[in-house]
Amino acid sequence: MARVLIAGATGLVGSHALALALADSRVSGVVAPTRRPLPPHPKLLNPVTDFMPFPAESGWLAVDGVACALGTTAKRAGSAEAFRAVDLDLPLAIARAARDRGARSFALVSSTGANPRSRFLYPRTKGELEEALRAPGYPSLTILRPGLLGGARAEFRPAERAAAVILGLLGPALPRSLRISPAEKVAARLLDAAVTAAPGVHVVEAGAFA
Repeated sequence: MARVLIAGATGLVGSHALALALADSRVSGVVAPTRRPLPPHPKLLNPVTDFMPFPAESGWLAVDGVACALGTTAKRAGSAEAFRAVDLDLPLAIARAARDRGARSFALVSSTGANPRSRFLYPRTKGELEEALRAPGYPSLTILRPGLLGGARAEFRPAERAAAVILGLLGPALPRSLRISPAEKVAARLLDAAVTAAPGVHVVEAGAFA
């Protein structure tokens, strides 16, 4: 039985991971910090916080594993700095604080093409986070690199929606690494990695979700 923290529980992948965790007999309790309250559940602890400043001393950070699906876009965040605060600084702060309290596994939704030396903000930030997450010393670290996520978002992203339509039409003609990654599959792999806590560093590329 594991106590799991889900970061980003209101997002596309995170909401699926939350539903799966609440129904999973391997999970004794779920911690899901959010900015707005979630519907109550007997297994759910839902700290309401805006993470400013980061509540590093909070007792709810004492978990067995972390499933991190935090993410935004530079456009939605408003600036490159605000984007990096959500996609780099916050996940890393959660990782360090949870590890300090004994967490043994950390599973992250990153992105295909993540590269700390990329010229572009999004893949560079994802790559920097992947590198930084090796420092806290998690016995089990899993990095998922899905392609374009498939599923209904609460927010409308026109460019992403257009790309999803095109990729959906091309379907099986594409290499597996270029196909849409269904959010449900990514969430299931994310949760399983956090709960199972297989020793070592594991990187799961986009083709595994096609």
